This record gives sequence, C-alpha cells and structure tokens, in this order.
Amino acid sequence: MGTLSYFANMSADGYTVDTEGKFDWTDPTDEVLAFINEIEADVAVYVHGRRMYETMVYWETYEPGPDPEPHTSRYAEIWQGVEKVVASSSLPEEAITSARTRLVRDLQLGELRRIADCAPGVVSVGGPTVAAEPIRAGLVDEFRFFVYPEVLGGGLSALPPDARLSLRLVDTRTFASGCVYLRYVPR
Repeated sequence: MGTLSYFANMSADGYTVDTEGKFDWTDPTDEVLAFINEIEADVAVYVHGRRMYETMVYWETYEPGPDPEPHTSRYAEIWQGVEKVVASSSLPEEAITSARTRLVRDLQLGELRRIADCAPGVVSVGGPTVAAEPIRAGLVDEFRFFVYPEVLGGGLSALPPDARLSLRLVDTRTFASGCVYLRYVPR
C-alpha cells in the first residue's frame, strides 16, 4: 500500500505562487535539489493538476547541456521514470506529451485512494488545487513542505482555507539558502 503525500514549495506566509502566478522564488539551490532527489526517489506516481503538469512536463524532454548539473539530470530521470496522473477537466488530450501519463477528467477521492493503495511507493500530489479535496477529506498521509524565505503577501495558498488539520512534525532540514524542509503526518 502506497503513501499519499502532498508536496508543496511555499513562501514563509504560505503561498505556492504570488499574485501574478509566478513561482521563480522557489528555484532550488543545488543543496535543496539534491535533497529533493533523495526524498523523491521513493515516488511511484505523480498526481498533478493542469497547471502543475504544464510546469513539470519540462522534465520529460530535459537534455543536459555540455556541463550537466548532476542533481538536475537526476531529477529528470526521476520524473521520466514515474507514472503520472493528470487530473484536469480542461487540458486537451493532445497536451499530454509525457510517457507513462494518463489524463483523468474528474479525479474522485475514491480513485485517488485506489491509486495510492495500489502504488508500490509514494503517490505525490502536487499542486494545491488538486490536493485541496484530499486534504479536506483527511486522505493525505504526509505533508512535505519546502518553505522559502520569501513573504508574498498573497497568491495561491498551499493549503485550503477551510481545512482543519492536526499534524505531527516528523522531519526537518534547514538549508544554507534559508529554505526549510518540514515533513508532517496527521496525528
């Protein structure tokens, strides 16, 4: 049985993107990316909404340049080797350009739980919109947050405003850049 994990990069005030939809402030350092590779190595399935998929599909065709960054190349390998589910009612079928990817028009909570139960590892839900309903329903088994030392003052919240969670901190890591990794599980 797999673990349903919600992964989010967020600002210190809890937003995943700013008011203009930008997230360039989350560009990870080599140290952060090396750690992301460590924790993503156990991912069996990525579940993304439209916007997250459109951002992440970059890794499908990533080609290292003449001086490849080992952590970047490793992340591309992880992405390419994992099953992907895109939950979107509006993404055209032809926009699915990555291998090992299926489009689900209306991802129900039962289907998401089935995906997690059948996965040989972690099912990583990325994107606060697609994660909102599973969070509200108490289906998320763990929360992996990378908190960046930025205050945005608004944008898209990492957590749904009407969710009430009681969490237990089980892992932390602080990086030289000021980014902090926090891993929580429900109490």
